[in-house]
Amino acid sequence: MIQYILLISRQGKTRLKKWFVPCLERDQFRTIKEVSSLVLSRPPKVCNFLEWRDYKICYKRYASLYFITCIEADDNELLALEAIHHFVECLDRYFGNVCELDLIFNFHKAYYILDEIVISGELQESSKRAVLHHIAEQDAMMQEGDQKKTGGR
Repeated sequence: MIQYILLISRQGKTRLKKWFVPCLERDQFRTIKEVSSLVLSRPPKVCNFLEWRDYKICYKRYASLYFITCIEADDNELLALEAIHHFVECLDRYFGNVCELDLIFNFHKAYYILDEIVISGELQESSKRAVLHHIAEQDAMMQEGDQKKTGGR
């Protein structure tokens, strides 16, 4: 089970965080600081898996962002990397070659996509087409709501 997912820039800024287990806010900040310093300090040619406390950290760098997942010690690391890659591909298709600025200015859409893919720390939707279809439906509902708001004035 995925404990949490983080998106960290090369400068160490948190761009997205999603916890799937209960965790106090101060513990989250402490964990983010510790894990991001571990990942950011690693050379690019080393393994993308770390043993950390009683968990495994799996990460992958795409452009200027590190996508980090924390999984239980007995979970498959390759499945975690595949989940990261699936999330990145969905972001890429939705935004059309996603960049860090897309995630900064449209962070809510990145959360929508993540929520379509992972529920309670488990991969729920493996079809990129289905994820993007659900997100398109959400966008249509949002536009419809915006039109009602502006049309009602």
